[in-house]
Amino acid sequence: MPDLTLPTSASQVSAGTKQAAGWFESHWQSWAEGTVKIVLIVLLALVLRAVIRKLISQTVSRMARHHEHHDHHDGSRFGGLLANAGVVNTERRKQRSEAMGSVLRSVASFSIMGTAALMVISALGLDLAPLLASAGVAGVAIGFGARNLVTDFLSGVFMIIEDQYGVGDEIDTGVATGTVLEVGLRVTKLRGANGEIWYIRNGEVKRIANLSQGWSTASVDVQVGYREDLDRVTTLILETAEAMAKEAPWDELFWEPAKVLGVDSVAAESVVLKVEVRTMPGKAPVVTRGLRWRLKAAFDLAGIRLKEEATAAVSAPVVDAAPPSALADPASAKSLSTKPIPMPTHSLDDPQQVH
Repeated sequence: MPDLTLPTSASQVSAGTKQAAGWFESHWQSWAEGTVKIVLIVLLALVLRAVIRKLISQTVSRMARHHEHHDHHDGSRFGGLLANAGVVNTERRKQRSEAMGSVLRSVASFSIMGTAALMVISALGLDLAPLLASAGVAGVAIGFGARNLVTDFLSGVFMIIEDQYGVGDEIDTGVATGTVLEVGLRVTKLRGANGEIWYIRNGEVKRIANLSQGWSTASVDVQVGYREDLDRVTTLILETAEAMAKEAPWDELFWEPAKVLGVDSVAAESVVLKVEVRTMPGKAPVVTRGLRWRLKAAFDLAGIRLKEEATAAVSAPVVDAAPPSALADPASAKSLSTKPIPMPTHSLDDPQQVH
C-alpha cells in the first residue's frame, strides 16, 4: 500500500510516484480480472433470466393452446358437448396460464438474480457470512410479520396450479357462494346470487365445492295419485324424458338418459317418485324446470292424477223442524189454562150448599 503522507520535496514526490505506479502495476491485473468477472456474472445472469422467462412463457402458452385445441377437436359426443356448451372457458385458461407464468417467472428471476448478487459480492472480496446471517434474521422477522400474506400467496399458487376453480365457475367456499370473477394469488373475487361481490383471501379458504366441474344432477320429485299404476307412470316418465332429450337445446344438456330411482315417499293420497338426469355443470335447475313442465303436460294428456280426490259422504236431507209448543208440557201455565173447568161434585139436595 503506497504511503499517503504529503511529500515535502522533489525527491519525495518522485519516490511517491514510483511507489504508486508500482502498486497500481501490481494490482491492476487483479482489478481487471475482478471487473471482467463481475461483468460476466451480470451479463450471464441477465441472459439466463431472459431465456428462462421466454421459455416459461412459451411453455405455458403452448400448454393452454394444446388443451384448448384438444377439447375443441374431440370427436366424441362428450367432447362436442363440452365445446358447444362453453365449458372450455378461454378467459379462465388465459388467466390461469398468465398466473402460472407470472409465478414461475418471478421465482426464476429471484433465484437467478439473487445468486448473481451473491457471486458479485464474493468477487468484490467481501465476507458473505455476516451478510447471510443478517439476511436470515431479517427474513425470519419479515416472514413472521407477513405470515398471513405468505399463506395467501402460497394458497393462491396451489389453487391455480391444481386448477381447483377458475373464472366462470360456481363455487362454495364456506363463507360465500357465487360465480368466480377473478382468481388472484392473494384474493379471489366472487359474484354472489344477489349481485354482491365477495373478496375472499385465499389463505382463509379451508374447503371449496366447485359446482361447475364434471357434471351436475337434475333431480325431480314426481307426485302421482295413490291408486295410479306406477309401471305406467314410470314408462310415461322415461318416454317424456327421452323425447325431450332429442330436441334442442335439451339434446346438449342431457348427458345421460333419465333414470327413475323408485318410490321416494308414500302418503295417504299420493306417491312420490324420484327422477334424476345427469346434465351439464350449472344447468341442473334449467333441466329440472323443463322436465317438470314436460311431465305435467304428459300427465294431463294421459289422465294421470297428481292426487287422489277425496270422496264426499252422502247424508240425508235435513228437514226443518218446528219449534216445540208450550202446550206440550202439561205442567206449563198455558197448558193448565187450556184445561176445562171441572164440574162440582156436591148434591143439590144438601141444605148446607143451598143459599
